[in-house]
Amino acid sequence: MKKIIILIITCTFLTGCSRNLFNFTLVSTQNIELEKLASLQTSPEKITGEDKASIIIFIPTKTIRIDRAISNTIDAFPGCMALMNGTVYSKFWFIPYIYGEAKFVVEGTPVIDSSIMQTTSNLPKYAKVILDKKGNINSIESISEKKYLDEKNKIQNF
Repeated sequence: MKKIIILIITCTFLTGCSRNLFNFTLVSTQNIELEKLASLQTSPEKITGEDKASIIIFIPTKTIRIDRAISNTIDAFPGCMALMNGTVYSKFWFIPYIYGEAKFVVEGTPVIDSSIMQTTSNLPKYAKVILDKKGNINSIESISEKKYLDEKNKIQNF
């Protein structure tokens, strides 16, 4: 009897849920020229991305946002401009007063701009890309992983 009570209490404290928030036909957080829509291609595979936050004691470490989850998903696939035929989920689990996680998960088919895909496929693994004021590439400088991590830390600590 004691083991059953402990099992029920443990299951009560280890809570979690997943909920389908909405399905979408086409979604993007980037500006897309409507004239280009006909020339865009789709990938045969679905991709997934997320925006998540840890919950320590009962305080979240950041605010999770659907638009960031969509952006993270789009950014994870080279040349992706938008997602189509997908779903947005809300997922959550929590051990009261200890730790938990909350996240938005986005899953969809990437809509690809082949001109961007060709430009990014030639980039080295670690590179510094210099853009002009209009967003066009001025130069691409190959850098080491150490220099990349140093630059990344500078930006994060800014």
